[in-house]
Amino acid sequence: MSRKPKLKLSGLHKGDKVVMHTCSESTIDKYKDKVWVVRSEPWDLCGSEVVLLEGKSGGFATEFLKKVG
Repeated sequence: MSRKPKLKLSGLHKGDKVVMHTCSESTIDKYKDKVWVVRSEPWDLCGSEVVLLEGKSGGFATEFLKKVG
């Protein structure tokens, strides 16, 4: 019987402000140093914790987000 690995929870919540880091999107000029607002509570998507960000479609992995302010 295989075990599902536990998610490392980010502690992010709806309304938090975050910036992207250590991902390909964080090197794009229009996203570099951009402050995003989290618009959903985190959820598990195929073993990764993701959230929705205002102005971006689809879930974004929380491991590449850093809370600011």
